[in-house]
Amino acid sequence: MTISNWKKTALVALASVGALVATVGSAFAAAPKIDSGDTAWMITSSALVLLMTIPGLALFYAGMVRRKNVLATMAQSFGATCVITVLWMVIGYSIAFTPNPDASWNQFIGGFGYLFLKPMGLNAVSPLAPTIPESVYMCFQMTFAIITPALIAGALADRMKFSAFLWFMALWLLLVYCPIAHWVWGGGWLGSAGALDYAGGTVVHLNAGTAGLITCLVLGKRIGYGNENMAPHNLVLSIIGASLLWVGWFGFNAGSAVTANVNAGMAAAATQIATAAASLGWMAAEWIVAKKPSVLGMISGAVAGLVAITPASGFVDPTGALIIGVAAGVVCYISAVWMKKLFGYDDALDAWGVHGVGGALGAMLTGAFASNAINSAAHGWLIDGNFGQMWIQLEDVGGTFIYCAVVTFIILKVIDMIIGLRVSPEVEVEGLDINLHGETVHG
Repeated sequence: MTISNWKKTALVALASVGALVATVGSAFAAAPKIDSGDTAWMITSSALVLLMTIPGLALFYAGMVRRKNVLATMAQSFGATCVITVLWMVIGYSIAFTPNPDASWNQFIGGFGYLFLKPMGLNAVSPLAPTIPESVYMCFQMTFAIITPALIAGALADRMKFSAFLWFMALWLLLVYCPIAHWVWGGGWLGSAGALDYAGGTVVHLNAGTAGLITCLVLGKRIGYGNENMAPHNLVLSIIGASLLWVGWFGFNAGSAVTANVNAGMAAAATQIATAAASLGWMAAEWIVAKKPSVLGMISGAVAGLVAITPASGFVDPTGALIIGVAAGVVCYISAVWMKKLFGYDDALDAWGVHGVGGALGAMLTGAFASNAINSAAHGWLIDGNFGQMWIQLEDVGGTFIYCAVVTFIILKVIDMIIGLRVSPEVEVEGLDINLHGETVHG
């Protein structure tokens, strides 16, 4: 071989080695890298969201029922947390957040490849959250799955069997929550269509509120409703619960950025502004109508603001958050106070009036005030001149409401046929605490 040929061979070899090094380097650069800051923030957010259910929601609801049903109400939040945690590990996460091998079915439900979380190793990451361990992402989404069904308890307070409640939580999680979560966040048809739901306006709140409305209609009114005094027995508990919900909601909304970045910061700011504005909005409306601003109204308004800003928190600026908050306070006051009286349904703790109406309102106003200046995925109407986003948001609201209402009704009827939904009149009058759990708040 001549010297010239040796040179050519050496150059070819060097070029090949260079190409190999570039390819390997590119592969390493493209590989997901777990970020310690993101991971720390998401573990914190998961703990904050869990705090919203126990003790937050448990105290919030327990303070608003009569004394004879306090423990039964708190047991619902605690029991739901336990049942849903296990089911989420066994199958819930898999069908909500992992791809279905059949692309056509993936529009509606995830796959079964993650049953019992078996493929989830220490270093596994989800394509939905590539900078944190998948175990952390799974836990974060688990806390959402826990609080959503637990919210329904506000509509069925004082009259549902605990056994029926646990069966309802389990079936509703798998047949309603998981499919809708997949539709919006897991690669399903609503997310693919461009629906904007940053942290769960429809997936969590409209979903739970709709189920609450159907449940209270199926169960019927409490004995003595409209005639007996059913005022909250201890609003101090409810204020503490509402305060814990407010604090925990920063994990709910800011955590939905799934990273410790500027989006998380803006979501936190929007959350605080909307919550305060909604409380003032409800307070003002009640002050005008009832002549006194009640403490129950103040905390209900705050929760309404938290609900309404949930889908919008990562898409709107502070001005949008302020407007959404005021609107939520006034509209949810009308819904929880006037609409319930007008139609005569017994939504005991206003699950529909606050979560259903607030979630739907927030989802629609997200389309109105979402701004490209905040998030590149947002294409708002009033801000960016895109009316089409409003139609997509309406599809999100309508699809969630119809599917949830129909399937919830079927689940309730099946449970009622098999074990019965409602306690006996004697148990209801005497109280659920002593009859269902053999305990009272007095020991």
